[in-house]
Parts: sequence; structure tokens; C-alpha cells
Amino acid sequence: MTESTRRPGSRTWIALAVALAVVAAVAIVVAVTGQQQAPQPAAATDRSESTASESAAPTAPAPPAGPQTPAAEAAPAEEAVAEPVSVSIPSIDVTSELMRLGLNDDGTVEVPPLEADDQAGWYERGPAPGATGPAILLGHVDSAEHGPGIFFDLGALRPGDEIAVAREDGTTAVFAVDKVETHPKVEFPTLEVYGNTSDAQLRLITCGGDFDSSARSYEDNIIAFATLTDTRPA
Repeated sequence: MTESTRRPGSRTWIALAVALAVVAAVAIVVAVTGQQQAPQPAAATDRSESTASESAAPTAPAPPAGPQTPAAEAAPAEEAVAEPVSVSIPSIDVTSELMRLGLNDDGTVEVPPLEADDQAGWYERGPAPGATGPAILLGHVDSAEHGPGIFFDLGALRPGDEIAVAREDGTTAVFAVDKVETHPKVEFPTLEVYGNTSDAQLRLITCGGDFDSSARSYEDNIIAFATLTDTRPA
């Protein structure tokens, strides 16, 4: 947040500027993002209708161990799909290279580091975008130090919006958003996000809802669900 230039001699404005500086010093957790509000999904669940205010990772539990459908119902093996290298979401002006993400020691999915050059990441233990199943991309909503994150506007996505994932072989997997939801982290829809699907799906995850200052994290996750609609050749 920047301050406007004040003309010399204006004691009122100088006093106000000093007061604002003091507030910023003692409340640094909202100094950068306190004047901004991340969009929330239009059709958010009624369990999370509050606004976001600070930085936190889009923490999500790992997928359940083992297949989610009986072996007899498993789909036949398909040709391998190239790994993703970047994602583009024109409707919210997002373009990002994709980091590789695994699991933390506590079993949660890794998230990208909070840096000025914020990037999204792909959960590499899951399907690659365009392969059968749910591919997972994660990104931050914001940071007290660096401001809005790569997925700050994720809640503004609408059904039909395009998500394009470029892959190592030069092809691009194109997805259309189906829905965007908000869920409390304590009630994360693990099976809906990670469960087996009969076609190629995409899930984009970030934080949302109220910020819990004691836990230093948001209380909710915003999740965008999308379906593969096209594959563009190299």
C-alpha cells in the first residue's frame, strides 16, 4: 500500500500519515492486503460467506490411499499424457509456470512457496492434466508481504470459463469450468476432489473465507472444478 504525496505545511495530512504508519507497523499482517478482497464464488456454499484478509497456504489433505473404485470397474490403461509446464486462465488474467508438488511429512499436499514471483503448482502424484482422473493445481490467494497471489481471483471464475494447460510435448489441454465452490478446510471434500473419474478433470485450489489469526491460515478452501473439452496439437 502506498501513500499519496502530501503538500508541505498541511499539519492535518502529516498527522494522518504518521497515524497510518503506526497502524501499519503494529498490524503488519493486513498492511498489504487489508484494502483488497479476494472474489468469492457466486454459488458458494452457505457455510462460507465471509471475506479473506491475509496470507495462507491452500492446504488440502492428501488423496485417500488406494483406488476409489473396485478393481473390476477400473478403466483400461491409456496412453501416457505429457506433464504440464504452465497454466493460463484468460478470464481472470492468470498465466503461470507450474511447479511440481508432492506431499508434506504430515500427509498434506505441498504448496508453492510464498514469494514475490508467485506461481501455481501441480500435484505430481495425481494425474497429469488431460489424463483420465482429477488433475490438481494449487496456488496462493495472497500474501501479507507480496500482496495478491496467483489464484487471488479464483473465486471469480464462472461456468464455461476456459483453463488452458500447456504440456512438455507442446500440446495444450483445454478445460471448461463446471463450478466453483467454497468448503471449510475441516470439511474438505476429499473424495469429490481426488476421487476417480471416467474422464479428464481438473481441480484448482486456493484459500478463502475468514482468516484465523491464531492459526495464521484461512478457514476455507475455494475449489474450481473443470472438465477437459479439447486438446490442441503442438
